Amino acid sequence: MSTDSASADSELQDRVVNFLRRNFPQIQMHGGNAAIQRLDAETGEVEIQLGGACSGCGISPMTIQAIKSRMVKEIPEINEVHANTGQGAEPDMGETEGMSPSFPGEGGDDSDEGPQAPF
Repeated sequence: MSTDSASADSELQDRVVNFLRRNFPQIQMHGGNAAIQRLDAETGEVEIQLGGACSGCGISPMTIQAIKSRMVKEIPEINEVHANTGQGAEPDMGETEGMSPSFPGEGGDDSDEGPQAPF
């Protein structure tokens, strides 16, 4: 790797870090962190790992989707973003869209009845 390409990679990495700080300050404000796990300047792929309070956070899938959609728009050299919290597989927002919450006793399935009241 030449000195020019190394400095270009470093500059791209700095731009990704600054993007995260500028667009997602709530990650750090809420006790989370975001780190670049892998950056391939040739293919334009970046892998971001969210940690700290992001692991298990209910809105981390929305944060991940926002990072993915905004980063490719704001940093032209980035073509694909992989981001996850390290909690199993990368969330797929398409799998949960349109689902409604279920409550004990709904749907006729008695196995989801929940605990009985003591009275």
